[in-house]
Amino acid sequence: MEAAITKLKAEMEGKGSNTYIKLIGEFLIKHLQANPGSVDQILSADKTIAKSLLAMQAEAKKKAVGGMAMLTDEEGFAIVLNYFGLQGVAAASPQPVEQKSARFDVTLDEFL
Repeated sequence: MEAAITKLKAEMEGKGSNTYIKLIGEFLIKHLQANPGSVDQILSADKTIAKSLLAMQAEAKKKAVGGMAMLTDEEGFAIVLNYFGLQGVAAASPQPVEQKSARFDVTLDEFL
């Protein structure tokens, strides 16, 4: 598993400031930790995070309307898993971050 994580981290660090490669890389590392049997697919020499983004782009083009398309996180991560040949494996979805809302308290007198 360490070799697969090293491969992913090398690509994440080698692509400069591409936040999408880093995001997908972190997702795949979490997926590997939850599903150690996926190591061989990740280690495949012809499979890269950058190419998985191209697969995601191709799927988005199929859904495009008026030149625009949008994928949900689940759809995007499913495409990445499919690209790496991990269709039958449960996805390790990222944990949602709870945002604390600031209390908004205003009176009409403050605007007058």
